[in-house]
Amino acid sequence: MKYLILLIVLTSLGAIIYGFTIQEENLILANKYIGFGTAGLFLLAMPLFLYKESKGKKMNNYMLTEENIRKMQGKKSEKPENQ
Repeated sequence: MKYLILLIVLTSLGAIIYGFTIQEENLILANKYIGFGTAGLFLLAMPLFLYKESKGKKMNNYMLTEENIRKMQGKKSEKPENQ
């Protein structure tokens, strides 16, 4: 998974750079390369990376709930922990 994400990122960056280098010769094709490179980064690489990194973690720890606000403020929870 790690290498697939790296391959997508490098391919997308390569397409963006290539699009900027041919921009003066063929504007329509250059815009397509830049667009596909950007879409590859944000629609493929980023979701795959976020899925890989968040696998196995509790999302409740990262949500702003009343209990987490109390923990940040240093107050004790009103609810007993055993329920």
